[in-house]
Amino acid sequence: MVEIRYRQSPQVEELFAQTLLSLPVESWWEDWMRHADRVLDDPELVDIVYQALLKRRPKSRTRGRLSTPAEVVLRFLVLKHVRNWSYGVLARELRANLVYRQFTRMGMHRAPHAKTIGKLGLLLGPAVVQQLHQRIVAQAQAEKIIRGRKLRVDTTVVETNIHYPTDSALLGDGVRVLTRIMRQITAVAGDMGEKVRDRQRSVGHRLIEIGRASRGRGPQAQKKLEQGYRKLLGSTGQVVAQAKRFSQEIVQGVKRSADVLQQAALEGMKKEIDTMLPRVKQVVSQTRARIIKGITKSEGKIVSLFEHTTEIIRKGKPGKPTEFGKMIKVQEAENQIVVAYEVYDQRPADSALLIPAIEQHQQQLGVVPRVVAGDAGFFSAANEKAAEKLGVARVAVPFLGTKSAERRKRQKERWFRKAQRWRIGCEGRISVLKRRHGLRRCLYKGDAGMQRWVGLGVIADNLINIGKVLAARLTPKKSASDAP
Repeated sequence: MVEIRYRQSPQVEELFAQTLLSLPVESWWEDWMRHADRVLDDPELVDIVYQALLKRRPKSRTRGRLSTPAEVVLRFLVLKHVRNWSYGVLARELRANLVYRQFTRMGMHRAPHAKTIGKLGLLLGPAVVQQLHQRIVAQAQAEKIIRGRKLRVDTTVVETNIHYPTDSALLGDGVRVLTRIMRQITAVAGDMGEKVRDRQRSVGHRLIEIGRASRGRGPQAQKKLEQGYRKLLGSTGQVVAQAKRFSQEIVQGVKRSADVLQQAALEGMKKEIDTMLPRVKQVVSQTRARIIKGITKSEGKIVSLFEHTTEIIRKGKPGKPTEFGKMIKVQEAENQIVVAYEVYDQRPADSALLIPAIEQHQQQLGVVPRVVAGDAGFFSAANEKAAEKLGVARVAVPFLGTKSAERRKRQKERWFRKAQRWRIGCEGRISVLKRRHGLRRCLYKGDAGMQRWVGLGVIADNLINIGKVLAARLTPKKSASDAP
């Protein structure tokens, strides 16, 4: 049964209060936490989480054991992404830290297990996280932390949690996963039908041979490399054919179980095989095209069997010329508050994102920004005209390849240079999101996991910045006479 917040007996509340009074817990809070705590008290935020948790089961509102309340689940996830912790570290800190118990409204209740928190977090899908973010931005606007007069926008890549992709490693992954599923099927269905043959040892030898040959130079090393790949492709093809027969035998009833639960498990394993087979076949196809035919660009190329939607993105960084993940857009207003974010299924051109960013800013805050700043990738003459038509007074997006003297003069004007200096802060914001909140690499699974990871990281950063601005307002400014 889902609750909004914990119901504590008066005796327990009194005991907890006495414990807190005996210790200076209030003084241990960081300044931003006090104001973030007030923001998270918003009933609309808690209701968004409460409605999401109710969808876990048809009768979650009235049946079952008492679950972790919506208010506490929200604060768990905020704390996790503020500190960039795993669920295991979060559960451990909640057990021992009085400040975090008070911040998350746990009180004297027992801290949930890490897996329990993870399952509750999964109930807050991308749409719910987006709602939470929009509500927090609305609160920042109500507090006059942001007014919507300025907008800066930039893009970056959030990597998926995969190893560096090589053809041999991907083939090895395919053999390992398919063999593991076929073993599980045999353990349930017994020796009926096709017998599983484990080729992982021979495939492992091929991977070692390919690794050694790839470090060599000259035609002889290249020949050994091609021979190793041919053998590896042959072994992978045999495993794929056997996995296909296993799937067919489950459909035909050759591999079955009299136990209802075991039969349901077999059906689940069949779905896993049917999901993995096309991906392994694609890896075989692209490997054969590259090694044997010399074709490096294959249609539908994948770089991970598990995160198969991962894109290959090249943004021209000297230290990391090629990244594997998803491109995201981050747009900010005043006081470093991220007004909107977006995760793209396929990488768009930066120049196609400027006008949608202005429109999104207007929709979220109800005002058109006076100043819009972006890097040279967002420039196009059509973008400038469209932005001015929307009501933007000053568009500070440089055109580095211009030959127009008038354009060069405009880009040297004081307002333009000032806006560009402010724009650089967006790169700093992205750096903070990656270092402090883990947006360097997404540890959640799938496209939905990527959107949740980015959204929760942005929410955590916004709460810190909102708290800092509100704390600074309450701090008295020193006058010249107060100086020593």
